[in-house]
Amino acid sequence: MNSFEFLNLKPGKAICYSGFRDGQFPGGDSPTYEQIKEDLLLLCNNWSYLRLYDCDEHARKVFEVIKNENLHFKVMLGAHLDAEMNNSNCPWGIERTEEILFRNKLKNELNIQKLINYNNLYSEYIFSLSVGNEACVDWTDHYVPVERVISFSKEVKSKTNKPVTFCENYVPWLYNLDGLVKELDFISIHTYPVWEYKHITEALDYTKQNFYAVAEKHPNKPIVITEAGWTTKANGKGINFENVNEGYQRIYFNELMDWTISHNILTFYFEAFDEKWKGSPELWEPEKHWGLFRADRTPKTAVNSHITSRMN
Repeated sequence: MNSFEFLNLKPGKAICYSGFRDGQFPGGDSPTYEQIKEDLLLLCNNWSYLRLYDCDEHARKVFEVIKNENLHFKVMLGAHLDAEMNNSNCPWGIERTEEILFRNKLKNELNIQKLINYNNLYSEYIFSLSVGNEACVDWTDHYVPVERVISFSKEVKSKTNKPVTFCENYVPWLYNLDGLVKELDFISIHTYPVWEYKHITEALDYTKQNFYAVAEKHPNKPIVITEAGWTTKANGKGINFENVNEGYQRIYFNELMDWTISHNILTFYFEAFDEKWKGSPELWEPEKHWGLFRADRTPKTAVNSHITSRMN
């Protein structure tokens, strides 16, 4: 069964949405209702499914806009998990005290409760729930033991009526998440060829390799791609300068959409808008430039030729 059939969804395009604009960031100022409305009206004619990362004020406003403006979006809602263990494999080496790690555990339990509560409040707009994002991969700066994620999955499944997943890089699904897979309704993978020094000519084939490797490992679980994208800037740290530009993003976006649509693979493109708060302060920090739209909401080459907008 393909992922659309399993989730009882009509085939359609999906995108990761985080609406934080210049000067805004998670834990600080969040977008206003009108800013989120502007974003969703820009996206609604071309995408049917949104992925949200946390049960915060930003997400609440997204649901209010969808409700009040009568938009057709269905949402995969996630809970943010903070580090419960230090990870010596993290390249940027964040170390936390035992006190902070303990507080994070309590915060994570609260965030899982928020996920359950948000589902109760906005159930008609939600089609699935994720109990975390990139918290088990070996390079993460917010590592959470697999046993804890399993516990969170069981709790959410017992208290909601939605399919439950966990969003993670494709690699851990191949080696150390078998126990978690048993508890999930479907698997959600991330694939970023450009982060693994692949040229655009290799990109789609590499994404296919990632997807089918996980599918072969777990043949009885539906698989969703919850992140796949191509940044348009690089500072030379982890991504080669010559591998990124708007033209390459357009190629990857078009090829990825053609393949996943033809094979009925629900795929959330990463991401809708550039976000300047992300990553290092460097102007060409790649984390700031994954959007199909720039931070000022003008479209990049990938969508400029065929994007349509809904006017008020």
